[in-house]
Amino acid sequence: MRSIGEMARDSGLGVSALRFYDRAGVLVPAWVDPVSGYRWYEPGQLEEARLLARVRRAGMPLADIRLVLASWSGTDTDLVRKLLTAHLRRLEGGLSDARSEFSALRALLDQRENLMTSLRVATVRLTIAAPELAAALDTVRFAAGTDPELPMLGGVLFDIEGEKLHVVATDRYRLAVARAAVDGHDGGRVQVIVPTPLADAMRALAHDEGPARLSLDGDRVTLEVGDRQAAGQCLDHDFPDYRRLLPQTGDRRALVEVAEFREALETGPVRRDETGTHDLSVLRVGDDGTVILCPDGDAGDPDRVAVNREFLLDALAAGARDRLVLELTAPTAPIAIRRPDDEGGFSILMPVRLED
Repeated sequence: MRSIGEMARDSGLGVSALRFYDRAGVLVPAWVDPVSGYRWYEPGQLEEARLLARVRRAGMPLADIRLVLASWSGTDTDLVRKLLTAHLRRLEGGLSDARSEFSALRALLDQRENLMTSLRVATVRLTIAAPELAAALDTVRFAAGTDPELPMLGGVLFDIEGEKLHVVATDRYRLAVARAAVDGHDGGRVQVIVPTPLADAMRALAHDEGPARLSLDGDRVTLEVGDRQAAGQCLDHDFPDYRRLLPQTGDRRALVEVAEFREALETGPVRRDETGTHDLSVLRVGDDGTVILCPDGDAGDPDRVAVNREFLLDALAAGARDRLVLELTAPTAPIAIRRPDDEGGFSILMPVRLED
C-alpha cells in the first residue's frame, strides 16, 4: 500500500489534489484509517493517478475525467479516444479565440503607446537622506522579479512626485512599497526603473549618514554619496501601475510579534502546493485577534488563507520591525504586511488557492 505522500510524489498529483479527487469520487483510496483518517492506495492505483495527472494538466473537465478513468482499463477504447479528441478540439478553438483577442489587445496597446506621454524627463536633480533610501531599498528588494520573460519587473521602480519618492518592486506574486522624502524636485511625476544590480550598488553606498544626490538624465540614473557614486542605464520599459494593485485595509487585522511568529512559521505545520515545490503556511485570524497556523488536515474554516511560507518570511524580515500588522480579507485576496508606525512601507503577498 502507498501512503498519500508517496502517491503524491510518484504520480505528480499534490496531496491536496488527491484529497479533492477522493471527495469527488474520481480516485478513491483503497483504505482509509478509521482513527487517523489517513489515506492508503493500492499499487495498481498509481497508473490511474498518473493518468489523472496527465488529463488534469491538459485541463480536461472533471466530468470527462471521470469517464476517461472509468473506461481506460476496458477493452473498448473508443469512448476514451472520442473524449480526448473532443477536448483537444475545445483547446484548439479556445487558443484560436485567445489569439484573436490578444491581437486586438496588442492593437489597442499600440494606440495607447502612441498617445501616452512618457513620465521620463530629460533631467532631474534631487537629494534624499541616505539612511532613508537604504531603508526603502531594504523594504522592497526581496520582491524584485527575476523572470527574463518579464524584464520590466527585473528592477526597482523609483516613482518621484513632488517631495516624495516611492520605491516599488514586484514579481507578480508579491509587491513591496516604501516611501522616502526628497528635496529639490517640484516638477511633475517622474518614473524610472533601476535594474536590481544597480539598485544593490546604490544600497551599498547609502549606509552612511548624510545626504545622497540622485540624478536622472534621460535614461541614465546616478546616485552620489560623498565622493562615491553608482550609475547606470535605466530599464527601457514601463512599470505596471502599482497603485491599482494596492489592497484596501483588511477587515481581519492581527498585530504579531515578529520573532515569535517567525519561529512559529519555521517550526509549525506546512503543506505543499500543487506542484509539490513550495511550502505553504495556512493562516487565519482568531476571534481574539491572534494569527493561527492551521494544521494540514484542517479543511473546515472558510476564512483560511494559504501563502508561500518563504515569501512570508522574507516579507517579515523586510518589514524591519519587532511588531508588524497582518491583514487578511478573504482566501483569494492579497495578504498585507504593514508597519504599525509607518504607512509608507508595506508589502502584499498573493494567496495560494487551496483545493480542500
